[in-house]
Amino acid sequence: MAKTRELCKDIRDKIVDLHKAGMGYRTIGKQLGEKATTVGTIIRKWKRFKMTVILPRSGAPCKISPRGASMIMRKVRNQPRTTWQDLVNDLKRAGTTVSKKTISNTLRRHGLKSCSARKVPLLKPAHVQNTVPTVKHGGGNIILWGCFSAKGTGRLHHIEGRMDSAMYREILANNLLPSVRALKMGHGWVFQHVNDPKHTARATKEWLRKKHLKVLEWPTSLQT
Repeated sequence: MAKTRELCKDIRDKIVDLHKAGMGYRTIGKQLGEKATTVGTIIRKWKRFKMTVILPRSGAPCKISPRGASMIMRKVRNQPRTTWQDLVNDLKRAGTTVSKKTISNTLRRHGLKSCSARKVPLLKPAHVQNTVPTVKHGGGNIILWGCFSAKGTGRLHHIEGRMDSAMYREILANNLLPSVRALKMGHGWVFQHVNDPKHTARATKEWLRKKHLKVLEWPTSLQT
């Protein structure tokens, strides 16, 4: 809602003087170019308080200016993961120091509410089991194949022995495609792997082509 324009004291006094002279609200408003409702409000205040000065408003003034509120609302809408501290820092750089509570109240007044990111483990229980060392004496290692996307993590596959192109194609068939379906990625996604010989083998490329998978090409100089 737009801020109400406050009339200066001279006009308020003039309204009261015309009222004392017997003029009605509409006549005074028409003569001074003001609304009759505005004239009536000023006269009623004069009758009650016997003065025309602007009375102090109740309640604490808003610490964030309309411009500052617009700034933080714009940032929150463009970057939903923005934190309270980010907004506090932005306003501080603009010359306004407020608390996180003030930020929260401002967002709530504008119809937004804050939320905390859900904390979940990056690995599922089945994945964790594959990462537990099984060698009882001395060192050991485990080789895993995995995939991930913006929608989440896919399957992990425990690699036994030496992986060649045939094993790599089998892993893709049994893990990549089911992961895509589980994550509900739909169409239009792009598969990315590096220039490992197993990835660039002719048989692997042919398999990818038959599956109609779009692959992000890497420059030949980027080797792993």
